[in-house]
Amino acid sequence: MFKSFQLSGVGLHSGQECTAHLTPAKKGEGRFFVRTDLSQRPIIPATIASVTSTILSTELGQGEAKIRTVEHLLASLCACGIDDVMIEVKGAELPLLDGSGELWVNNILNNLDNKTPTFSSSSISIKEPIWVRKDDAFVAVLPSEKMLFTYGVDFPYAEIQNQWHTWYPEREKFSTAIAPARTFGFAEQIQQLQQAGLILGGNLNNALVCSQDGWVNPPLRFENEPVRHKILDLIGDLSLLGSIPCAHYLAYKASHQLHTELARRIISLNGGY
Repeated sequence: MFKSFQLSGVGLHSGQECTAHLTPAKKGEGRFFVRTDLSQRPIIPATIASVTSTILSTELGQGEAKIRTVEHLLASLCACGIDDVMIEVKGAELPLLDGSGELWVNNILNNLDNKTPTFSSSSISIKEPIWVRKDDAFVAVLPSEKMLFTYGVDFPYAEIQNQWHTWYPEREKFSTAIAPARTFGFAEQIQQLQQAGLILGGNLNNALVCSQDGWVNPPLRFENEPVRHKILDLIGDLSLLGSIPCAHYLAYKASHQLHTELARRIISLNGGY
């Protein structure tokens, strides 16, 4: 159980101010969003069935109501074992904050009774490998007695290039190993994305920016901060299962689209729970 709290900030894509207020929900209600800025206060469950878009973030929707860029908060809730929570949001997007999950996690832990939280247990058992791929990009789940996440990225920038990282939840805290890793982008793509109505709220205070000349806004929090952030995104997307099965999750050059497709495959191969 945790005490209610709220955080405000600009949305990554909308560029508009938004506020999220988190309150414990009844046991079994799951994680869900409420759009308090809309007259009917529509409820949007944080489930894989609610996914409406995966373009540069994960968006959930119910009818006409949408909520975007949910992955950092959902990863933080899942890693802290918060299964039942009402997230009242004023706006169509969650605040990006500093581009990581650190402020979400810190506020959860500061208001949490159990200061040593762990991933919630899942009733699903991964007995065979499950793979989803597009060209040379893939995401997979492999049977394992231990929970671990391995991710690889490969970008044509000297400061990033090919990075791999494996995170073992039992060895390192989410709050220090994964949550602080910030979202990142590339200087050469900013103008094109903003003309397309994306990343309108991105700036040098809430996203790492890399150019062919190096990082525009160092220092990094980790030498391999980009790939750690991809693990944060993966956990957030997999949290749409409700709880993440104990297994080895392996991804390379993947995306929100591939992350969520893997979640759908896990559900379909386990009786559509």
